[in-house]
Amino acid sequence: MIYLNLFLETAEMYFIMGHRVNYYIFTDQPDYVPHIHLQKGRQIVILKVQSYVSWQEVIMHHMEMISNFIEQRFQQEVDYLVCADVDMVFSDHVGVEILSSLFSILHSNFFVINWTNFPYEQWPQSQAYIPEDDGDFYYSGALFGGSVPEVYKLTKACHEAMMVDQANDIQATWHEESHLNRYQLYHKPTKVLSPEYTWDEQTSRAIWDKQVLGLPYNTTQINYQIITMKSGLTKGSFQKGLKEVMAGSPSLPPGIKLKSVLQERV
Repeated sequence: MIYLNLFLETAEMYFIMGHRVNYYIFTDQPDYVPHIHLQKGRQIVILKVQSYVSWQEVIMHHMEMISNFIEQRFQQEVDYLVCADVDMVFSDHVGVEILSSLFSILHSNFFVINWTNFPYEQWPQSQAYIPEDDGDFYYSGALFGGSVPEVYKLTKACHEAMMVDQANDIQATWHEESHLNRYQLYHKPTKVLSPEYTWDEQTSRAIWDKQVLGLPYNTTQINYQIITMKSGLTKGSFQKGLKEVMAGSPSLPPGIKLKSVLQERV
């Protein structure tokens, strides 16, 4: 529970401040959930789930857990769900600007490479398969969300696809993340977040291995990378759309800026 303690402590400093928040904690060890002082209108809700022997089994049932709890209680209790791994910390404010009908985040390890090299599932027999000439962005499975109905559609579809693969003795290369990318290729997110929101500091300076939720320290370098390498991010209309949502920084060429929310489709 070391990760969870730090996750919650930093969330209370930076996550959607000034609004009501339920922290739904999925765990098979409810007695070990840390006691954190919460601000008014925020609460921790412990949801006991089945124990699994391996992390692969946990991942296999992650989407199922979310969709099941949406049916059982979330749809009556909240309007939006933000699904996040807890082995991360918040380093800066993450606010309501992330919310949309369905949002996802560009994976920080792959956003500067050409889309043809994204680690999409390549086995045609898998339900997560993405054909070689398809694809636009590569999304991280560490943070996604949206309105309760849209998250339900996503998680239920991904779980069902994973069960089909399992029945055929198939396991997608990147597990649920592969299925997430397949789903969001054909069911476009209404908002795509910059990789700054889950920046892995090893990507820019190999000092430590924690992912950080919020803005990174060296945003000038990240802005420069996105500007100079953006042609490798997308293809077709997505490349044009990406250019249109870049917005200003004094350290960048005149008239260019970077918005934390990278793209919002209307």
